[in-house]
Amino acid sequence: QVQVVESGGGLVQAGGSLRLSCSASGNIYSINAMDWYRQAPGKQRELVARSTKAGSTNYGDSVKGRFTISRDNAKNTVYLQMNSLKPEDTAVYYCNALVQVVTGAGVKEFSYWGQGTQVTVSS
Repeated sequence: QVQVVESGGGLVQAGGSLRLSCSASGNIYSINAMDWYRQAPGKQRELVARSTKAGSTNYGDSVKGRFTISRDNAKNTVYLQMNSLKPEDTAVYYCNALVQVVTGAGVKEFSYWGQGTQVTVSS
């Protein structure tokens, strides 16, 4: 089994910064990608940032230039540095890991979600 745990959320004023962390642990053969999503009340979950094993990153349009995703492959951990936060960034932030696991049928890829961490930006 694989566990994904986020941390670092909280309350911050507009213009401030927060850093989120997400770590994966368990029966991991390899991690192909680690992503951050967010979901605001009444809205669909959206991709915030992606970090692939190959080192590429991409961002949602609404966070480009303000958020930075980074990854420590040795620790199976991904970070999201959020700067110049806006009230519209308020949401529950979820980490998703695309993990390769050794099974009886060979190496398979599964998607694992964390429990989410609340980010609230006050105006």
